[in-house]
Amino acid sequence: MVAFYRDIQDFNSKERLKKIVTQYYDNFFNREGGSYYKDLYCWPTDMVELDKKIGLIVPSYNKNFFFKKGYATSDLIKGEEKQGKWFASPKFRNKQFSLRLDESELGNWLSYFQICVNIARGVKRLHSAGLAHSDLSYKNVLVDPISKSAAIIDIDGLVVPGLFPPDVIGTADFIAPEVLATKHLNIKDSNRKLPNRLTDLHALAVLIYMYLLYRHPLKGGKIHDIDPEKDDLLAMGEKALFIEHPTDNSNKPKLNQINPKELPWADTSKLSYKITGPYLKSLFERAFIDGLHNPMLRPTADEWEQALLKTTDLMQTCLNSSCEQKWYVFDNTNNPRCPFCGTAHRGTLPVLDLYYQFRPAIWKPENHRLMVYNNQYLFQWHVNRNIIRNEKLTEADKMPVGYFTFHNNKWVLVNQKLSSLKDLTEDKEVPPGTMVEITDGKKLLLSKEDGGRVILITMANK
Repeated sequence: MVAFYRDIQDFNSKERLKKIVTQYYDNFFNREGGSYYKDLYCWPTDMVELDKKIGLIVPSYNKNFFFKKGYATSDLIKGEEKQGKWFASPKFRNKQFSLRLDESELGNWLSYFQICVNIARGVKRLHSAGLAHSDLSYKNVLVDPISKSAAIIDIDGLVVPGLFPPDVIGTADFIAPEVLATKHLNIKDSNRKLPNRLTDLHALAVLIYMYLLYRHPLKGGKIHDIDPEKDDLLAMGEKALFIEHPTDNSNKPKLNQINPKELPWADTSKLSYKITGPYLKSLFERAFIDGLHNPMLRPTADEWEQALLKTTDLMQTCLNSSCEQKWYVFDNTNNPRCPFCGTAHRGTLPVLDLYYQFRPAIWKPENHRLMVYNNQYLFQWHVNRNIIRNEKLTEADKMPVGYFTFHNNKWVLVNQKLSSLKDLTEDKEVPPGTMVEITDGKKLLLSKEDGGRVILITMANK
């Protein structure tokens, strides 16, 4: 389609748009791996001019980004775009709400981890090119929990620091505190903060928090001013405070002020940010405590991507078939249970800690753990630390090399493709096509190649 601007664009705006559809487009897509990013953005491909008005040729969205059913009780939004806002609010998944989304549109908790991985990768690529989105929000991200995909839109507002300033300061709820706190200053004032890479990182953290916990990290119970508009400006700006701050609970949501349709997600006592696991817990604290008013301390998009991926290695399936979320993050206890429905895990649970060779015969822990569930696959990025789980993975690297299964009342690893798998505890080779039992305290060498890992097994829930 061709989208025309209502207003006449000045010379700088034309030059910025021209670079977006030529130089930046080529740098992103006309290179090795460029096809991967075409699915992560809705990037304009050309610029046209008609009667002094500028238009952009924009590709249509993939069909999975349109609602097939929409609401569970109405066709009102059937066929509309799946803007991220539909999936970041608890009421649209609450069965007490008449306009809840159909279950076939929602996916499960694991779906949103992959969605967040895709968004983080999209932001990471923009930042590595020296660009900033400037208006990252759930209105400018399309998501589909069923295919676990996401696409960043409104690319025409890209900021090039030092060359093309931002056109907008962002979307409410996602604007960084320093931008709101200084928006009263003249745009040429050196103290005025405008959208940039660091403000993108605030918006990215808010998006990830909302997609995993379905609430806003700064909208709590604290009142700063009796004027609602001033109160909102302070709450999101200079007085911003994490609703789950570990030492200051003054902004903790008050249950008597919460809409029942937003429960249980709005109740931070029941579903704390800590249920997202240790890697994301640390990043949320850096984003909303350390980096909330100190932008340089905010986690990068790459850090979010890696933490999300490591967290998916901690996921367990809930044994309750009626559990709406289906998955949860292992809480590092001996008796794990689903935080959403309270169902306890039954049976032993293998915990695999990954080690790397620091120097000959000296192995160190990687702060990376793999939880095992029945018929779970083992991949090359688990086996070898030199294979990074990112958008550059080859098709061969995406193929499983083994799988875990509960066989004859025992946990076993079935070796499909590993040429040098060895049971170090028993000092026995495990050739492809055979299996090795997973027991408490056992050590396995996954690969003898450079970067190959050793795993140490602990059995939880014994």
